[in-house]
Parts: sequence; structure tokens; C-alpha cells
Amino acid sequence: MSAGFQVVAVLDYAAALPALRQVRETVFVQEQNVPAELELDAHDPLCQHVVAFADDGTPIGTGRLTPDRRIGRMAVLAPWRGRGVGEALLAALLQRAGELGWREITLHAQLPAQRLYARHGFLPYGERFVEAGIEHRSMRLLLGAANPVETRDAALAAMLGVIAGARRGLSIYSRELDPGLLDRPEVTTALRRFATGGGVTRIVLHDPAAPQRALAPLIGLAQRLPSAFAFRAIEEPVDQTYASAYAVNDRDGWYYRTLGNRFDGETRLDGGPRARQLRAHFDPVWERARPCSEYRALGI
Repeated sequence: MSAGFQVVAVLDYAAALPALRQVRETVFVQEQNVPAELELDAHDPLCQHVVAFADDGTPIGTGRLTPDRRIGRMAVLAPWRGRGVGEALLAALLQRAGELGWREITLHAQLPAQRLYARHGFLPYGERFVEAGIEHRSMRLLLGAANPVETRDAALAAMLGVIAGARRGLSIYSRELDPGLLDRPEVTTALRRFATGGGVTRIVLHDPAAPQRALAPLIGLAQRLPSAFAFRAIEEPVDQTYASAYAVNDRDGWYYRTLGNRFDGETRLDGGPRARQLRAHFDPVWERARPCSEYRALGI
């Protein structure tokens, strides 16, 4: 089925300018009260643009790559939000950045849009700041390489990216359900969405009693969706000495931490070899671990 729109790379800026203005003035100037003189800047003719058009030819979304290797002016008309337009624009911009040989790309994300960019591997850094009267956060993505995770906010973005990239399977190796990460509402919401879409999450734990005592929300979610979640506890001595933690999906996305009691580590959403290595580690551990019968006693 047609998505009802297509994304086109702009080859002639002058010809595309009316379409760019139509979308950006509606979103930025009229909706968000950005001054018109700030919205259309001197960089615009030097940028590479993409435009999303509805099937009837109406422009409905825009985005650009700036000469300083940054994504900007991402805008989608209100009736088209939540229909995949922003995802398609971002994918087209990232593809073009790769074609240009860029190794790093940054952006200034409006706070509500951070999750969109996290789903594509971007990680936040630095403090929040105000730009054109709107609160933003800087985000960064290394193309074709593992991205360092250095803060809890970056860890959250990394986990959201791995969950969003999963097709049907997600494996999590955790010490005690990672308080401060797997109990965050954004993560449980993402896992619920994955589960109701047919995905299955397997979780191996070192200490299943700790999250049970803490009333970890993921246990309650699994109670409501028992066919989508499975928990096992490590008992073999060879596995108990493993100090790391990770999440890996079935589409080559992963987030790995050398020390499982910390959030810093690395992540990549298209890292096939490392993802295969982590899955190869997880599966035999899963087979050796015991099912968490104490969770089933609560209704699982």
C-alpha cells in the first residue's frame, strides 16, 4: 500500500523554494512563532534539502543538510504527523550524508522530537538550550561506527533506538533490570509498543529478587503481556562472573556496557558483526538459565 507521500531530494533550490517556504512558514513561523527573518537564513541556498510531497503534489515536510554537517529545518505539517513522514525525511537525509562520506552528523532537536532522532541512533549531549524561543538539545550520530554512550540520557536514547529497531526479537542481559533505565516510562512504553506489535523480549537476570522487591514496572508489564516477555535467572558459575550488560535486537542494533552496573558504553543500530557476537553469547546463557518461577507466581 502507498504511504500517501514520497520524499524527493531537491536538485534545484530556486525551483523548490516555494515548497520549502510553504511547509516551514506554516510550522515554524505560524505554529511555533519563530521570527520569519530567522527561519529563512543565508545558509539555505548552500544546503541540501529533501521535501516530502503528498500523492496530490502538496508539500507536507522538509529537512536539510547544512555545510557544517548538521541536520536542520525538519518540519512536517500537522495533519501528516505520526504517519511516518518525519522518519522518511530523516532516513533520506542520513542516506545522503552517507553518500557524501560524512562520518559524523549533528542536529539541534526540539525536546519533543528527541525520541524520533533516538530511533535512528542519535544520542544527546550537552545541556538544554533555547533557540528561536524553543528549548532544544544537541544530538550526534557517528555514521558507520559505534557511538559512545557517556550519560544516562544517552543510555536512554540508546535503549530506545535498539527497541525501535527490533523486528520480532529483543534480548536483554541485565543484572537487576537496570534501575534508572529499564524502569523509565519512555522505555516501558517502547517495550509495550514492541510487544503489542508481535515482538518478544527475552531478559536474563543476575538477581531477579532485586527488581521484584523494587516493584519494577517491567514485571507488571510482563504480567499483562505474558506471551511477549520471558525472564530467566543465571545460576551457572561460568555465567555469574560475566560483568557486562547489553541489549541486542534481531536487526543488528545493540547497546553494550562493559560494566553492567554503569550506563556508559557503546551503541550502534547497524552493527551486524557485533550484534551477531552478542546474540551468540546470549543464546547459550539463556538455555542454561532457569525460568523465573517467582515471577510466574505473580501471574506470569
